[in-house]
Amino acid sequence: MGRAARRAAERAGAGEYVYDCVRRDPRWDPRCESRGLYYARLMVDLELPAGPVAEHLFDPSDHTDQGDWRVELALDVLSRLVRLSRREAAPILRRYAEEGAHWFDALDTLVELGDPSLTIGLDELAAARCDDRALGMLIPAGYNPVIETWAARQPRIAEALARRREAGRARRPAGAAADRGERTEAELLDLARRQGDGAIGAIFELGRRRTLALLDLAEELLPARPSRFGGAVCRALREYGPETLPRARVWAAQRGGCEDMGLRILARYGTRQDIPFLMDELRGAVGRSEWHDAASPIEGLGRLRAGEAVPLLKTAWTESTYAYLRPRILTALTRTAPHTAESYTVEGLWDCEEGVRLEAVRSAPLTEDTRIRLQRLHLDTAEEPGIRAAAATRGL
Repeated sequence: MGRAARRAAERAGAGEYVYDCVRRDPRWDPRCESRGLYYARLMVDLELPAGPVAEHLFDPSDHTDQGDWRVELALDVLSRLVRLSRREAAPILRRYAEEGAHWFDALDTLVELGDPSLTIGLDELAAARCDDRALGMLIPAGYNPVIETWAARQPRIAEALARRREAGRARRPAGAAADRGERTEAELLDLARRQGDGAIGAIFELGRRRTLALLDLAEELLPARPSRFGGAVCRALREYGPETLPRARVWAAQRGGCEDMGLRILARYGTRQDIPFLMDELRGAVGRSEWHDAASPIEGLGRLRAGEAVPLLKTAWTESTYAYLRPRILTALTRTAPHTAESYTVEGLWDCEEGVRLEAVRSAPLTEDTRIRLQRLHLDTAEEPGIRAAAATRGL
């Protein structure tokens, strides 16, 4: 949280907490929570050396612990340190790419940095250790100077780059889309229910037409075990609008397997009549500390500017261990109680989550302290472009 970053600057020995977090990776959901830049900034602010992170990477357990979770955050922190001009972190990444158990992750991190001077000679390692599939995974979608330099020296990497570019140029045959467009709604539903070839395309075509029959299909597929067909239905339904509300209210209340989709629709399109239900959902999620379940109610209550939700929003902000929830909470607070939200937006300027920082940059009151922080965010080349641009428009 932002408050921890601010406290660390004033507390002796705070560096040990930073190292401990990098070693333990306390993220509640590592798939979507961002902490690398947060910890790297703390290391810069506290003038912490990168040595203890290296010691963690090269601990003897590196070759006995098969899970990459142990090193994932540490590699990200080192990468962010390089972007923050702490170049001493780069040799650690390079050494781990050469010697570490999860060498591919370090190699991928170095490629993402996009600096050929940091990867001289590693093209030989990549060509020697990576099969064709792994080489393809190393190549980003856009132009990358590291890969271009490697491709000039290594024929296999050049071939992998050519394959990636060819795949990018490939397009779905026009005839397939045209064929789906000519099918009737009943034919598309039948094709989707078979869950064979063409089912995914049929689901998206039904979604493109915004046919209400897709809601019937959702009731058939979503209560079953998770599948790519149910996932396609959920993605297609995102394009729908308030016409889905009557069904969504039934789904959310009945809990027959479609309740998550129902709550998402209520969050996006619900009206004030849905506030009591959303409040009940949020109250239950907070009481159970089920923070995933709190996301949609918070989003909906914030959109509806439901002032009665403010106490629960403040509780969720303080108690939730799910950092990815905080952008929704802060957005809801700024909409429902702007004055109350001010202290949270100030704290949010130091938060680990990009969405929190963006909302905070847009909304934080301008003081001497926040102007300095906004200027730093604007000038920080390691910061996300959207946040830098938003900071440039305020307080500078």
